[in-house]
Amino acid sequence: MLTTHPFDDDHLREECGIFGVANAEGAAALVALGLHALQHRGQEAAGISTFDGAQFHTHRAMGHVAGNFDRDEVIRALPGTMAAGHVRYSTTGETALRNVQPLYADLASGGFAIAHNGNISNALRLKRDLVRSGSIFQSTSDTEVIIHLVATSSYRSLLDKFIDALKRVEGAYSLICMTPEGMIACRDPLGIRPLVMGRLGDSVIFASETVALDVVGAEFERAVEPGELVIVQDGQVRSIRPFKPVAPRPCIFEHVYFSRPDSIVDERSIYSVRKNIGAQLAIEAPVEADLVIPVPDSGVPAAIGYAQESGIPFELGIIRSHYVGRTFIQPGDKVRHLGVKLKHNANRALIQGKRVVLIDDSIVRGTTSLKIVQMMREAGASEVHMRIASPPTRHSCFYGVDTPERAKLLAAKMDVGGMTDFIHADSLAFVSIDGLYKALGEAKRADIRPSHCDACFTGDYPTTLTDQDERGTVEQFSMLEERVG
Repeated sequence: MLTTHPFDDDHLREECGIFGVANAEGAAALVALGLHALQHRGQEAAGISTFDGAQFHTHRAMGHVAGNFDRDEVIRALPGTMAAGHVRYSTTGETALRNVQPLYADLASGGFAIAHNGNISNALRLKRDLVRSGSIFQSTSDTEVIIHLVATSSYRSLLDKFIDALKRVEGAYSLICMTPEGMIACRDPLGIRPLVMGRLGDSVIFASETVALDVVGAEFERAVEPGELVIVQDGQVRSIRPFKPVAPRPCIFEHVYFSRPDSIVDERSIYSVRKNIGAQLAIEAPVEADLVIPVPDSGVPAAIGYAQESGIPFELGIIRSHYVGRTFIQPGDKVRHLGVKLKHNANRALIQGKRVVLIDDSIVRGTTSLKIVQMMREAGASEVHMRIASPPTRHSCFYGVDTPERAKLLAAKMDVGGMTDFIHADSLAFVSIDGLYKALGEAKRADIRPSHCDACFTGDYPTTLTDQDERGTVEQFSMLEERVG
């Protein structure tokens, strides 16, 4: 059967990336390039919508951007100077073309296309009320709730309808919307999910990460502020802030894992922050060893920081094949076990007889750590120590991250000692929550008003969780509504 690769299955995954261009000839081609740079944020499906001044055009497909949007005939079928694109992961629920974004609808005011990164945490309640009042849904996406709220709003102008819709949702969202009048980009009042703005000549560009601006040759201008709507119309850019100001809580895991190392988030280099986390981890959890080895690729910057701070040599003790995708055929348990080595293999000549420190970004279910420790021992390591560049992940995320239900999170079931025994390591340690904030350049986590959303570590959710509270468990919460964010 076709299944997720076991190494990929045990990581938290950002569910989506978005990219939009206004006032650009060949906008679809620019969006396709931008989506290539954001492919790490979603590898199940991709879509692009354009507007040519008269009508909207959309192409959506399962799979990567490459293979779907690198053909001339596809780009030619997407004319227009305004375009928005989306790459996605799904969580629980179906993986289906009807859920691939951007989503499009014909409203009374004209066409409306929307690309969403995040998760609406009261989507089930809103959808139930909308269906009872006559709305007919075409997908299982929480994003479609926003479209129906816009369509049914009693306000007159489309912008006022859109603002009215946003004031009724809770949770996290970065949105790029297209209408016949222009493009709207916005973030939720807490700024949980990222969104930046750049310029390329006369064109205005929005993207989930700065690296996507780099790829198309655009100049980074600024981040879209939490609670801000940026409207691009007739070549002009204006900004409005319709929400009551609140202290922002951007997702701290963007710094730990989600964003590409060459991106800038909150004016911080992701690469530098991850090196700082590794150095802090070496201060907090030193160990006598011969080699520091990253779990590729996400553990590399933190491992460099750990090695530099500890003085232990950095080596590539695990070699990753970049020619293996997220899925592969596993006809039986024996082949499933061997399949692990398709993507990661121990550098046996380097490891034999050595005490090694493995650096990874997180532990979710623990299955990956168990396999990697076993791989090191089979390669002849005399000791295997695991160091994790984030605090223990004890809580599920409801803001656009693919997280297992809490009962499947290893750190929610075990203390560090139990986790050490589970993965068969000689020792295991995580960076502290205060150490993580220190790596970001802050003294420590402020318990009264944290500067980031760190709910996956602390359980301190910055918004209400209506659907979760009503259903009681993560499993029930995600059963009927797919978070495609």
